[in-house]
Amino acid sequence: MSSDFSRRDFLRYSGASGAAAFIAATLSACSGGPASTGSVGAGSDKDLITAVIGYGNDQSWDPTQTASAFAMAGINHVYEGLLDTDPISREPYPALATALPADLNATTWKFTLREGATWHDGKPVTADDVVFTYERVLDPQANVLVGNFFRTWLREVRKIDDRSVELVFKFAFPDAAPRLTIAKIMPRHVFGRPGAWDAAKGGKAVGSGPYKVVAHNPKSNTAFEAHAGYNGPRPAVVKKMNWLTIVDAAARVAKISGGSAEAQIADNIPYANVDRLKQQGLTVEGGAGMNHLFLMFNTGTKPFDDVRVRQALHYAIDKQKMIDVALKGHGTASSSFLNEGHPDHKRAAVVYDHDPDKARALLKEAGVSNLTINLMSVNVSWIVDCLPTIAASWEAIGVKTTLEPQDTAALFTKMDQFQDYQVVAAASNPNQFGMDPDLIMRYNYTPGGLWMKYAHFDGGKEARALFAMMDGATREPDRAEKIALVHRYLDVVAERAVLYPVVHTELMTAWDPRKLSGVRAQPYPGINLLQAKRV
Repeated sequence: MSSDFSRRDFLRYSGASGAAAFIAATLSACSGGPASTGSVGAGSDKDLITAVIGYGNDQSWDPTQTASAFAMAGINHVYEGLLDTDPISREPYPALATALPADLNATTWKFTLREGATWHDGKPVTADDVVFTYERVLDPQANVLVGNFFRTWLREVRKIDDRSVELVFKFAFPDAAPRLTIAKIMPRHVFGRPGAWDAAKGGKAVGSGPYKVVAHNPKSNTAFEAHAGYNGPRPAVVKKMNWLTIVDAAARVAKISGGSAEAQIADNIPYANVDRLKQQGLTVEGGAGMNHLFLMFNTGTKPFDDVRVRQALHYAIDKQKMIDVALKGHGTASSSFLNEGHPDHKRAAVVYDHDPDKARALLKEAGVSNLTINLMSVNVSWIVDCLPTIAASWEAIGVKTTLEPQDTAALFTKMDQFQDYQVVAAASNPNQFGMDPDLIMRYNYTPGGLWMKYAHFDGGKEARALFAMMDGATREPDRAEKIALVHRYLDVVAERAVLYPVVHTELMTAWDPRKLSGVRAQPYPGINLLQAKRV
């Protein structure tokens, strides 16, 4: 398999090919689950949770490849890692493994698999499945997304016996424990077959977790049922779940509003609707984290190859107006790539406070005038709300701006095809994968990674120097020195402004406490219902 990025490579991360979509439709037709959203969630069925997810379910469902908010949330109910993490505290706990590592500073970790663990098709989970999964994660030719979080420190995974494996590190890496949740173990007998990875992208899911997928209808809904054979630490409390995908904000809110509301819980609640939903008796809570609006520049196109132009466009943005008007106060202007609530946050050497005079001076210094920008963006509702502030801010410094929001999959299809563009605005939240800063940065800033290829910031002298700094921090055993090194490369990322946050936001989740208990709002997209109960 070539490591070059192609249409098929893009599908790994965010889309489903025609063949995969056909497979997904076939799964729905044969599953016996709901064929459409129906009207099954008004509250009468206490064995069912109906949820509304504000993101598409039609992107990749391959756990090694996806960054889809909907798919990742669903995958956390369907698959297990050797270790998994609590969705709120992010503390690791044994999942398929029977215990946490005894020595986090050791360079080999041995795990025994849970006795009696079975796949959703009834076959036993074995060490061969673990080795199969990690071989894909570490394979430089497959070049899967989650490999970015493992290849720097993990050398190999060995089978000891049918229920035991050994992870062999390149150097001691104590931060590895929570990362093991990212490598969801997948059955070799299912996904080792020809064409199986395309099926995984399109929605085929066979895990060992508490829920199994029984219907998957792209752009409509995904339905789950409890796995009767699950014997792990967090069993399903409710027998069935139906997750509706509704990207449109008004329609999403309508599904959870009123006495006959179809759904009991919805994520990605618009800030403007929070007070009204609370008045209806719903609980609405937020989680502040790495969720952010970022700008990505095409550094292969003039004048965005000039750092002064990129900096000028950041300085021009009236972030406080964006927070007040578009985000209704539920945001913070970025002062680093990391959000201010992150335990390792430190104000960067360059902070893009609103300074239109400095923005104009930088453009003049760069010899740029009469600049016209087409700002492409995803159509996530809160991002669209922020776009007018960006346009107005750039117009105020003499930069003519047109806005082009569009479907997320459509936008990144263009990126994958390396169509020419100037600037992209999109939403991101690496906290979906984890919390440590090394992981957060490697989601975007990875040599050979998709984002760096999109930005045309890969392979040059500046990029190589940055990646070398990141590798040095990863290898550093002393915690204090490691964070000092992290802060140094965060300063470089801020100063270069190739792909950089504008604001960090709070994500809002709403649920009806009269119908649902045991829910905790996440600071990253999606929901986790493993401890939720119908009331």
